Amino acid sequence: MSLKIRLARGGAKKRPFYRIVVAESRFARDGRFVERIGSYNPMLTKEDPNRVLIEIERAKHWLSKGALPTERVQHFFAKLGLMEAPKRHEQTKQDKPKAKAQERAKANAEAAAKAAEAPAAEA
Repeated sequence: MSLKIRLARGGAKKRPFYRIVVAESRFARDGRFVERIGSYNPMLTKEDPNRVLIEIERAKHWLSKGALPTERVQHFFAKLGLMEAPKRHEQTKQDKPKAKAQERAKANAEAAAKAAEAPAAEA
């Protein structure tokens, strides 16, 4: 029985509300769970203290039993000091310009640098 600490979605369409639950990994996201240990309301502002509510003692209990948090829940736990923050994955290179565009940008930058140096040398 592998346990996960994860988010179970509730709320109406376009008005999400999540429960932080301990569930078996094979159960459905919104299905059966072992225990509810908190809630997360993304509709509230980031400064609102009711945005993320977690029963810390129960979270520690389940972590000691070997339950693994999902990346989002691990982020919440890191803010509370229960565990280390998840590692950030390196972004793909798809959003970066291609090789020829990078060469053009480099050439333009060099030309701009030479143009900036020319008036300074004359003065």
